[in-house]
This record gives sequence, C-alpha cells and structure tokens, in this order.
Amino acid sequence: MQNIVEIQTRFRNRKMIFGKIKELFFVGIGGAGMSGIAEILFNLGFKISGSDLYVTDVTRRLESIGIPVFNKHTPGNIGTANAVVISSAVGEDNPEVIEAKRRGVAVIKRAEMLGELMRLKYSIGIAGTHGKTTVTSMIGKIMADAGLDPTVIVGGIVSGKGSGAALGNGEYLVAEADEYDRSFLAMYPSMAVITNIEPEHLDCYDGQEDLENSFVTYMNRVPFYGLVIYPADDPIMARLYPRLTRASVSFGFGPGADYQASGVKLKEGGSQFTVFQKNDLLGDVYLNVPGRHNVSNALAAIASTMELEVPFEKAAAALGKFGGVQRRFDIKGTVNDIMVVDDYAHHPTEIKATLETARSFNRRVIVIYQPHLFTRTGQFYKEFAEALRLADIALLVDIYPAREEPIAGVTSEIIEENAHEKGYDNIKYIGAEKNCLEEIEKISRAGDMIITMGAGTITRMAPALLERLSK
Repeated sequence: MQNIVEIQTRFRNRKMIFGKIKELFFVGIGGAGMSGIAEILFNLGFKISGSDLYVTDVTRRLESIGIPVFNKHTPGNIGTANAVVISSAVGEDNPEVIEAKRRGVAVIKRAEMLGELMRLKYSIGIAGTHGKTTVTSMIGKIMADAGLDPTVIVGGIVSGKGSGAALGNGEYLVAEADEYDRSFLAMYPSMAVITNIEPEHLDCYDGQEDLENSFVTYMNRVPFYGLVIYPADDPIMARLYPRLTRASVSFGFGPGADYQASGVKLKEGGSQFTVFQKNDLLGDVYLNVPGRHNVSNALAAIASTMELEVPFEKAAAALGKFGGVQRRFDIKGTVNDIMVVDDYAHHPTEIKATLETARSFNRRVIVIYQPHLFTRTGQFYKEFAEALRLADIALLVDIYPAREEPIAGVTSEIIEENAHEKGYDNIKYIGAEKNCLEEIEKISRAGDMIITMGAGTITRMAPALLERLSK
C-alpha cells in the first residue's frame, strides 16, 4: 500500500488530496462503477470500507485485497469515515446515508468522486450510449502496452484481470463517463471520447433534446488544449457537431472520417479490418472480440491513443491481445456442444449487435432476456421485439426493477404481445428468472448457443445453465 508521500508524487505532487479526508465508506461498493474507484483509492493509501447487499466475485475480490464489505446496510457500518460515496441508485432513505448526514459527514455521488480523480491527471473520459466499458478497456490496454502506465477505471470487469480498475504511475487516467443521472457532467476530461448517442436514460432528462444538450455540455468542457473524439457515422452526433467549440477528430466506416475502418471481415470470435488516417494507409488490425460494433470500439481507441502519439503499430498489437470485458459477449463455457454466453445488452441496439455477432457462430441462438427497468421497457418494448426477432428463440423473464417501482401495464409480456402482433412467434414469456433452467433443458440441443442477456441478475443463470446442461 502506498503512503501519502507516494500519493502526492503520483498525482502531480499536490500538497494534499481531498483535504483532510483519509477514510471513505462506499454504499453499494459492489457496483460496477463503485468497486473500481474504491480499489483505486485503497491502492492510493486511503482507508476504504463499504456495504453491499449481494456477495459477488467483485465483493469477494475487494475483501481479498483488504477492503471490508458489510452485507447489510446499517448506520454503524460507516465507522469513522470522513466521507460517504454513493451511487446514483442509492436513495436518501439508506440507513448509512441518514447516519452520515446526522453526523455531518460529507455524502457525495460516485460521479463527483471520479470527477475529482480525473482532475489530477490528463484524463480521457469515454461517454456514449453503448461501448463505453469496452472502449475504456481498449484504450487502457493500448496505453499499458505502450509503456504509458495509465490509471484505468471502467464500469465492468476486464477479462483476465478480475477487476475494473488499475492504478498506474503514468500521467493518464482513462475512465467511463456515464450519462445516467447526468453523471458525466461532474467530469472535466482533457479528452472526451464519444462512442455513439441514442435516446437512453430519458427518465433522468427532460426529453431527448435535454439529453443531447448534456452531451454538448460534456464535450465542450474539454479544455482549449484538449480534444473531442467523435463517431462520424452517428446521426445524432452529426446534428450536434456544429455546436462543438473544441478541437475534434472523428472515426467511422465512411470516407469522411479522420480515422476510417475499411475492408471489415467478421469471423467467428473476431474480425479483421484496415485502418486509414485521412487517405494514409496505417495497416491492419486483428481483433479477438467478435462483432462489427467492436470494430467501431477499436477504431475509437486507435483514434484516441494515436492523437496522444501512440504509434499505430503499438495500438494494433495491443488490440490483437485484447481479451474483452466480462458480460460483453462473454463465453462462459460449452457442454455437450451447447455454448453458453453471458451478455450485458439491455438496449435494443445492443441486443441487435449481440445477436448479429451470435449469428457469426453458425449455431441456433436461444436468448434468455431479462428487461432492465420498467421505464426502459415501456419506452422501447416495440424495439425490443424487433431486436429479439433475430434470435431463433427468445425467452423473456420478468423485468429487473433495479431502482424503480412497478409501472401499471408495463411487464415483459408487452414485448411478447407486440412480437406476436407483428407475426414473430419466436418470442415467449416464461415468468420468473428461475423458470429458464427447466425451459432450456426441454428445448436445447447440441449445436445451440444460449445467451443470458440483460443488466440485472440474469447473469447468475449462466453458470447454473452450464451445471444443469452437464447432467
């Protein structure tokens, strides 16, 4: 563990980080975005503890490195913490939040804490509706392999690492900048990377225009010496581009992009493509993560790192060794020639991309989809039906509510009903999550690919399916 002197050296010799704050408590520490920040601060020498209702691989890892995790929310958990960090999903009625306020202890959102860390280095903030975790991880991989030793904070677990965070000695900090709850507006990155923009999290905004305005605000927070990396093929970004007041560089598949992917060849488990910068041929890239969307993700990472003077050859070599991110087309195993994949997709565009990727494996595709949030399901149920038609069989389980209360008339069944109205007979509602085990046992056969899909608890069904199918 580093002492305070080492912290000051790593972070530009600042006299003091966070003033007198030396001990922090994280409410919901097992969350994808929370655990990484907690681990970074712990490795910087701060005393860290936290709480989470669920015992997971993430919480077990945190405990293994010396971070205490309580599995119940009680006032006494916060101990002598100087500050309490909460995610956007934690409410004002949380016992630990109530206790912190009673004591006069600062309660701050995760985004604010991340924003403070980003201020201390040359920061690269990756925002967008899809692909943030993957692009962040790719940039981190390229920089690490190029010897830049970055600090990286992602909202997921990098395959083979067991963690979503890495503390580096270098001058760069690479982090996800999430638009949910306007979180990215707590950040002032030196470089802003936009993966794509679609209507999402509209429950946190006053409509799509408000969401788009927030993206413009985020991009224009880049300092005058910074840079915006944006998707040339994105229609919403094209509309917003005239409002940018900062220098910018684009990436995409079309000839107008500053960094262009050409000659894309998709294959089972990966892809190959050629990269041009303007009209100059840079070379070929070979990816071991599947899907056209990952070609776009890789191109964003190449553009970002080359603009920071990383040679193309080093970027391409690093991407060739990139092993992906957990829950992003994450192949969990194969039993009796039935492949089980776990995927985080919870937006129609993400589902479509995942299923198009699945098609490259030449297997019958069975999806077990758990819709995430009542508001999102109510808004996109028609689009979900359209996306899920790409599966051979799509099994719908009950909505994972997360932070929300039920909405009258909004259930997983409205996706099934809309699908049947359109003549799609491959989509079936099966009720509780646990029902998928028996259903899969009845319908699966050798040569199938089964995908557990969604941002909720459906991920725990993947290992359960492997066990059930092996019997």
